[in-house]
Amino acid sequence: MSTENAKMLIEQGKTALGIEFGSTRIKGVLIDYDGNVLATGGHEWENKLVDGVWTYDLEDVDAGLRSCYTSLRKEVEEKYGITLTVIGAIGISAMMHGYIALDKDDRQIARFQTWRNTNTTAAADELTELLQFNMPLRWSAAHLYQRILDKEEHVKNIDSVFTLAAYMHYKLTGQKVIGIGDAAGMFPIDSDALDYNESMVQKFDALLAEHDCSLKLREIFPKVLVAGEDAGCLTAEGAALLDESGNLKAGIPMCPPEGDAGTGMTATNSVAPRTGNLSAGTSTFAMIVLEKQLSKVYREIDMVTTPSGFPCAMAHANNGTSDLNAWVGLFQEFSKLMGQEVDMGTLFGKLYTHSMSGDLDCGGLLAYGYYSGEGITFISEGRPMFVRTPDSRFNLANFMRANLYTSLGAVKLGMDILLKDEGVALDRIMGHGGLFKTPKVMQKYLAAAVNTPVAVLETASEGGAWGIALLAAYMVDGKKDGKLEDYLDQRIFTSLTGETLSPDPEDVAGFETFTRHYVAGLEAEKAAVDCIDW
Repeated sequence: MSTENAKMLIEQGKTALGIEFGSTRIKGVLIDYDGNVLATGGHEWENKLVDGVWTYDLEDVDAGLRSCYTSLRKEVEEKYGITLTVIGAIGISAMMHGYIALDKDDRQIARFQTWRNTNTTAAADELTELLQFNMPLRWSAAHLYQRILDKEEHVKNIDSVFTLAAYMHYKLTGQKVIGIGDAAGMFPIDSDALDYNESMVQKFDALLAEHDCSLKLREIFPKVLVAGEDAGCLTAEGAALLDESGNLKAGIPMCPPEGDAGTGMTATNSVAPRTGNLSAGTSTFAMIVLEKQLSKVYREIDMVTTPSGFPCAMAHANNGTSDLNAWVGLFQEFSKLMGQEVDMGTLFGKLYTHSMSGDLDCGGLLAYGYYSGEGITFISEGRPMFVRTPDSRFNLANFMRANLYTSLGAVKLGMDILLKDEGVALDRIMGHGGLFKTPKVMQKYLAAAVNTPVAVLETASEGGAWGIALLAAYMVDGKKDGKLEDYLDQRIFTSLTGETLSPDPEDVAGFETFTRHYVAGLEAEKAAVDCIDW
């Protein structure tokens, strides 16, 4: 698209803005209604561990939103010479799950608990038994019930409970609503009713009443919406919060806020049955859209939905690239010590590519990048760990390969349940996120891990911000093309280029050997949690 055409679309407001709150970066993407990226913005941030709780200050959430939008607005001014005043639609996405509690005056009354926290084991176990449905540790209902079990003082003052995406949407629109995919990280969803599962809601409310708690789930959780539905408009207060320059006009339509799982599915055109995607970042999760429900409840597998409400099985690992990034940072520090200034992007690319010269089973090296507890492997706390035997083949290529493999380690165990035990049909899986930015490396390793063809598009590194922008565009301009999957198939992904890699049988065998080592070493990881505490 020419600069002049892009400028005209921006001036006419025929655009969609997606902003996603990731674990380490808030990213904004401005697109036209055909998915073409017109401008981007970003803001770096990081969660922190406070009194044993992984959290972000909500003041930092607001500041990060403004910073991200400001950088995007300035890029528009620099590239096109115009001031951004109107946008066709806006969408907000964020890390799924977690717990933000407000009182009737919209004051925060408890520390924001992110998806990373595993302090809800008692609640999750009891809810799983009560509902006969896997209740992950990080889901909002588990957080709420744990606060009740712990008799926390703030519970009596709760008026609203949000995920981060729903909270930010509420601040921008005044509407207490949530996209169905993000809602599926709060409480189980009925994909036929496209709403919270009513029979489970009644059981949950009755359980709370047994604890002398008068809260009702539907009164405090946001209303569920599906892709394409009206989720309100940007208010004057919301516009002032978003744009510190004061130029952005109120009244812009906003789509239902979604979690990063739903935006990842959208960004990879993985919203129809027999499709799947893997998002690789600070957390790593794989999603498969199902043709039918699973045969039984698995504690390792979350049942969620697409943004349209299709049932979807998720293998979600709390730990992805944090430890890997720390090791690369160490190599950069060494390079500086030796007088070599190395660009981080170049360093990542060279190390990832070099890993492909390593042994297919990583030479007997083993790593766990557990910064926090890991639900799939039932590890309660994080202890990053690297292990080798005296006769392991310890070299740089194997070291990097082991750290890349282990970023998929827990997710693979969940995928093995789906693909091997349940026989779930999967035609292809799409990879997206920063791990796939270096060509072919993680694509090849993922194909080996799941023994399935893996496709990566050129938009892979745009990730969920592009996905939520697409959902915003679908709401205002895409519904004429039909269902969400029709809009994506026929309008967005027809011209996008990418490459599909089929699994190499020798790579598959190598990853299976690494996985056996990974499973065997979990006892050492558990011992590290018990023994290392300083």
